[in-house]
Amino acid sequence: MAVFNCKNADDVLKAVKDYNVSFVQFWFIDILGVLKSFQVTPRELETAFEEGMGFDGSSITGFTKIQESDMVAFPDPTTFQLVAWRPSERPVARLFCDIKTPDGNPFVADSRYILKKMTKK
Repeated sequence: MAVFNCKNADDVLKAVKDYNVSFVQFWFIDILGVLKSFQVTPRELETAFEEGMGFDGSSITGFTKIQESDMVAFPDPTTFQLVAWRPSERPVARLFCDIKTPDGNPFVADSRYILKKMTKK
């Protein structure tokens, strides 16, 4: 399996094209430590790096009420990797995401945001 050292969105987009990735999973962890994900196509990836990808946060345990449910996932290019359990001829990739509110602020219950805050202390 290839090892990637992507530093930015362009590196990821090149790897996705070079490896003929079929789709990309956006991973994040809920407040209880459970891995959550949704998938995007390679065509959606460039926009996702620029604008994020919206999703319904009310369906995620510990996130938000339905009235405040809009969340935006921003993929972290440094976390790009092919998923090992998929066939190599049409691989699937994954990226961990930072979760933000629609106004661009970090979501206070995002586990990556919490970890970043704690490591700065």
